[in-house]
Amino acid sequence: MEPILEMRGISKSFHGVNALADVNLTVRPGEIHAVVGENGAGKSTLMKVLSGVYPYPEYSGEIRFMGQERRFKGIAESEAQGIIIIHQELALVPLLSIAENIFLGNEPARYGVIDWALAHRRTRELLEKVGLKESPATLVTDLGIGKQQLVEIAKALSKEVKLLILDEPTASLNESDSDALLQLLRGLKAQGIACILISHKLNEISKVADAITVLRDGSTITTLDCKDGPVSEDLIIKAMVGREMADRYPPRTPKVGDTVFELRDWRVFHPVHTDREVVRGLNLSVKRGEIVGIAGLMGAGRTELAMSVFGRSYGRRIAGTALMNGQPVDVSTVSKAVDHGIAYVTEDRKSLGLVLADTIARNTTLSHLDGVSQHGVIDEGREFAVANDFRGKLATRCAGVHQQVVNLSGGNQQKVVLAKWLFANPTLLILDEPTRGIDVGAKYEIYSLVARLAEEGRSILMISSEMPELLGMCDRIYVMNQGAIVAEFPAAEATQEKIMWAIVKASQ
Repeated sequence: MEPILEMRGISKSFHGVNALADVNLTVRPGEIHAVVGENGAGKSTLMKVLSGVYPYPEYSGEIRFMGQERRFKGIAESEAQGIIIIHQELALVPLLSIAENIFLGNEPARYGVIDWALAHRRTRELLEKVGLKESPATLVTDLGIGKQQLVEIAKALSKEVKLLILDEPTASLNESDSDALLQLLRGLKAQGIACILISHKLNEISKVADAITVLRDGSTITTLDCKDGPVSEDLIIKAMVGREMADRYPPRTPKVGDTVFELRDWRVFHPVHTDREVVRGLNLSVKRGEIVGIAGLMGAGRTELAMSVFGRSYGRRIAGTALMNGQPVDVSTVSKAVDHGIAYVTEDRKSLGLVLADTIARNTTLSHLDGVSQHGVIDEGREFAVANDFRGKLATRCAGVHQQVVNLSGGNQQKVVLAKWLFANPTLLILDEPTRGIDVGAKYEIYSLVARLAEEGRSILMISSEMPELLGMCDRIYVMNQGAIVAEFPAAEATQEKIMWAIVKASQ
């Protein structure tokens, strides 16, 4: 069968630095082709070349699509040929309806007037194909992230897609939504639509991929054929990082001390629907040098809990007692929480964790400007020295600390967020999905850093949707469901089955 796509010898550089060097990729009709690699390996750059975001001749090499050489000058040209890309940050307008989003810029019209009846009829047909039962008039803001992903795919189908590119489509989805999306990809495959899937979730890739191309440092390392059976994760990881990773998590011997942080009867109500309690009479504690995990399904209230503790960044009518070293503390504002030694690394680093248009140096010192200023004036030399020090400690890959963080890979952006809060010298570090959207090699670096912080005597509260991560890193695990703690396990007794059973039992 002739390939639907051939990319040959693709090279692309930024300011003299190679992002892609002689990359090759071949995709066949009706194939789900995974592209994997560490952050900064060149995956997204390659897809931007293919979709015309980086137009010809800003790259070198040849793109052949459906048997013909293509030199796309923009996204409109690639979409006209049936190449549709869905980015990790969804391109939907929240306050427009599903129908308006699907046909935005491509509205069906008669005599210059939009035919809404036709638009809604076509939308219903498209929604049926992706398994959604919502009305075309439903606002996108009223949909969960999983359903928004399906709307994006419906939008792609409206453009007669032949090759669908999905960049980290399940990064923000829970397990059931992820399974539904993967099942939809199998359905598209049966219709002859080819898919390129970029993902760091190797277990998902092994479920659906027909072939896997591995990129490392902007070059093609290998393409693995999965048609005769799934490829082992260890083999993929070895190709990605250039070494075997026998241990996914760093070895550590916990040195747990006295209780440092406690919550007693902590209650939080929804900021808009103020009669809905999202955290219900919760009690927890974290000891010195201890890594405590919080497991739970999407919507269990884990992030809401963390943000409410961190200066009431979320919620209304917050009640209960927070204690540091046995003494009640006022955490009613972010500055007060920081003053009491609490730091929060958000799950949404791009929107809430970083100032993307600013430098690594300025982002690093934001949480503790007093440490780099005198009489209210920032000492730029001191700021540079601090940022450079953390750059070395965290092995942040960058051109220099004056580089804008928007140009860093996800893993290196996460290191800048961590540096920002480590500079504030926290006693309690709350990590909310600390490895979301970063590759297996960068994950290990983050895990090693967390283990080192615990060894230094800091207290760590880790929220994660990846149960193997919690089991591999934590000394103790709380299980949350519907805003309450429903179980607690020491690390030696915790298993994925026990955690899920606790959640299911609490839901009955």
